Amino acid sequence: MMFAADCLGVKYGQYAADYRSLVDSQIKTAELFHFDHVSAISDPAREACDCGAAVELYEDQPPALREDAALLADKAILATLHIPDPETAERMSDRIRAVESLRTRVGSEKLVEGWVEGPCAEGADLRGINRLMLDFTDDPGFVEDLFEFVVEMETQFARAQIQAGADIIGVGDAAASLVGPRIYREFVLPYEKKLVSAIHQAGGLVRLHICGNTRKILTGISELGCEMVDLDYPVPLREARVNLGPEQVVAGNLNPVRDLRDGSPQTIAEKLDSCWVEAGPNYIVAAGCEVARGTPSANVLALTEFARRVQL
Repeated sequence: MMFAADCLGVKYGQYAADYRSLVDSQIKTAELFHFDHVSAISDPAREACDCGAAVELYEDQPPALREDAALLADKAILATLHIPDPETAERMSDRIRAVESLRTRVGSEKLVEGWVEGPCAEGADLRGINRLMLDFTDDPGFVEDLFEFVVEMETQFARAQIQAGADIIGVGDAAASLVGPRIYREFVLPYEKKLVSAIHQAGGLVRLHICGNTRKILTGISELGCEMVDLDYPVPLREARVNLGPEQVVAGNLNPVRDLRDGSPQTIAEKLDSCWVEAGPNYIVAAGCEVARGTPSANVLALTEFARRVQL
């Protein structure tokens, strides 16, 4: 995302606020590096912002939610919240316009990706991540009510993006990597399943993105039926393949800084060779997470060159 904005030469605040800048950036980046897809993601604050959460906006970095002023610091407010209409809410509708524009601009040549937040991530955005982690023990009933609200909101948002032309919906649930396997299976997995099922029913594919170390929850992730699962660099691909099964498509897991930004085309190719061996078939070349701002163009192009070589 930030790499794409830099490719076009726009400030990141503009990229996140104006779908036209996002679309232009994505298309230019895809053309420069021969990528197979374009994406409408910019930051995880869109839904929370349209719900009324306090969000800090910056000129040249992503919007950030204010933990000290979380919308649901008072849990009673949840009962008064209404799901924003994704077609008219300011920031959600901007993403829908991005998806529409991307589909028009790329036609059927590239995969168009929309994005929603997962139950744990959006729950943390609304409640505050530290409060949510305590709620799992202190008030599990509230967590379930919160996740029900989130999944319904994200289902509506995902449907709108699919109707606008998205082929695949990314589900970002980064906060889920912070909980252990018991909490994940009891609280998070059922609501991720519900969201994934709703996206499938709407005609979309699903890409699951959980940043960080997901080694302890991989067996749960294997039950979701996502078409694509991202693996961050702390997760060994060989171990992930055992836990996720041979048919699961996985993407990753280059360290975005050490391997990709600070590496060279040669070291990147060597690392990807190892990834290919460990992951086997059903593997997508990718960094473990965001391609960092300042990554040399030759290093990014090395990803495409490796993928083409392996396909041939």
